Amino acid sequence: MDLETLSRKPAADDQINWVTATFMALFHAGAVAALFFFTWKALLAALLLWWVSGSLGIGMGYHRLLTHRGYKTPKSMEYFLTICATLALEGGPIFWVATHRIHHQHSDQDGDPHSPRDGKWWAHMGWILTGKSMHHDTTTLARYVPDLAQDKFHVWITRYHYLPLTILGLALLALGGLPFLMWGIFLRTVIGLHATWLVNSATHSWGTRRFATRDLSTNSWWVALVTFGEGWHNNHHAHPVSARHGLKWYEIDLNWYGIWVLKTLGLARNVYRVKLSELRQREEKAAQSLEQVAASELVSV
Repeated sequence: MDLETLSRKPAADDQINWVTATFMALFHAGAVAALFFFTWKALLAALLLWWVSGSLGIGMGYHRLLTHRGYKTPKSMEYFLTICATLALEGGPIFWVATHRIHHQHSDQDGDPHSPRDGKWWAHMGWILTGKSMHHDTTTLARYVPDLAQDKFHVWITRYHYLPLTILGLALLALGGLPFLMWGIFLRTVIGLHATWLVNSATHSWGTRRFATRDLSTNSWWVALVTFGEGWHNNHHAHPVSARHGLKWYEIDLNWYGIWVLKTLGLARNVYRVKLSELRQREEKAAQSLEQVAASELVSV
């Protein structure tokens, strides 16, 4: 998968991925239909599963653990978080991690799978519905994820990533009937998808920039709220390996709080965390070094 492969044609010239588009249409229709099956228990089930899939799964699992290796866990915990992530309907770990690593490598440049420079609709979900980014085979994607490609579980769950969500749907139907199914699968999944896609579209379009990164990444408090902390995107692009994205006390980062809990319980280790105070100290030392060099050069002259 070279840059020529990754660079897409204009969206209007791309063919629709009908399998993906059909599933997206069905889930969105199911999300609307869920509104006619409201119960308080179904709402609570949906909220719980949104946290399981979006925070434990996508944020803590796919993103901060598998993609950036911001911390380490026992394999059993890594596999558990991976299964949680498959409940978000965002593909298996090899696809998700490879796509995100490609995004960081070519962020807002040619080769970025979902940059707003190709249009905000493209960045949000157009890249899912058209183009090739959703349909590379495991062998091709493995070039970007050699760590996952050597793991039999990750290869298997990537191929059968729909199984956990299917099993969950059957379990919800048995436990709470159509309200649990419609809210716990369709509405919850669609909300989770759009929340994740906002990181690609909104936080590369609007927000504040603490760090002067080479891309368009911004910090967005409201995206952070609906993604459990992923909206502090400029912080993240400046320090991708940091397991904590919300760098100030008021930057709510539920995914970081979850990682902290794992660390406290002895289930996470080698947790890499950037601190603003330490960054300032480094900048001050660097500035002092430059001043000393400049002074010595003046003396020598």
